[in-house]
Amino acid sequence: MSDTAVSRTIQGMEAPTQGTWEFDPAHSSLTIIARHMVVTKVRGTLGGLTGQIQIAEKPEDSWVEVTVDPSTVDTRNETRDNHLRSPDFLHVEKFPEIKFRSTKIELLGGPGLRVTGDLTIRGVTRPLVLNGEFLGVAKNPWGKNVAAFTATGEIEREEFGMTWNQALETGGWLVSKKFQIEIDVEATQKADEQAS
Repeated sequence: MSDTAVSRTIQGMEAPTQGTWEFDPAHSSLTIIARHMVVTKVRGTLGGLTGQIQIAEKPEDSWVEVTVDPSTVDTRNETRDNHLRSPDFLHVEKFPEIKFRSTKIELLGGPGLRVTGDLTIRGVTRPLVLNGEFLGVAKNPWGKNVAAFTATGEIEREEFGMTWNQALETGGWLVSKKFQIEIDVEATQKADEQAS
């Protein structure tokens, strides 16, 4: 995606224009990937992904904040989903939100960037590093400026109090202790900041 009206070039890299960019929940997603019985990957998506990216004049001064509704977890298995919502894992009745707030953004050359921040799950806050990529900017069919990003990371679930597991007779654990994170974001620039 590319449009000179909604982007700029900084150190040879395309970047969104300065301002506030708000997540489009219909086109943004968070996927969690866990290992089941050591070998199989199980993917779960979480909806209700909202947030905003504040793009500064210098990209490294920008920041992002994200809120996720953990009750929306969907692994295409109702029994498993209900277990994930329970106190063994996300404990959604007591902790209805997952939050992330960046503390540092580093440019890695080209479209690559590293986002460091604080992730809060079940009331526990731990640092998280995301390896991100800026995918570009465009105007959508309704004339709104849109920017796209993707990011990946990894968490140790036990650090957030999600310690439930079962040992396997052959060794290892039923559910991996590490979860992979994949984030895809489409963000729309606030209407009063749109370039004409």
